[in-house]
Amino acid sequence: MFNGKNKSESFEPGSPAPASTSASLIGAGTTMKGDISSSGDLRIDGTLVGNIHCTAKVVIGANGNVQGDIHGQTADIMGKVTGTIKVKDLLQLKGGSVLNGNIEAGKLQIEPAANFNGGCQMTTAPTGSNTSSSRSSQEVKKEFKHAEVAPA
Repeated sequence: MFNGKNKSESFEPGSPAPASTSASLIGAGTTMKGDISSSGDLRIDGTLVGNIHCTAKVVIGANGNVQGDIHGQTADIMGKVTGTIKVKDLLQLKGGSVLNGNIEAGKLQIEPAANFNGGCQMTTAPTGSNTSSSRSSQEVKKEFKHAEVAPA
């Protein structure tokens, strides 16, 4: 109506949300309660009480505060997070960030001034190789679980 797009290009209530390639922002001074799902990049500069499920990059700004779990492709944390962070690729904890919770990431970068309290598990992406050195951590854990220990 206001932007000159025809009706077929606009979002209709009840229809699936269009795929997004732009970033979404929760600005400083904004407090939001509830879970967020996004297929595009997401930046939090305000406060979120809830979980984030994102298939792209998640950025928590220096003034950002998240009380909940974060799931994404990559994440840059500059603010405060209380909860579990799971990213498939790179997680960066920048100087001044505070994370109280566990991490599961493919790659991890922690700057010296970052504050991290929790556990960390590194994950690996499948390489497609069938060598014994490329077995998943789950396969190795199963082997150890089923191995018998000889009496002393």
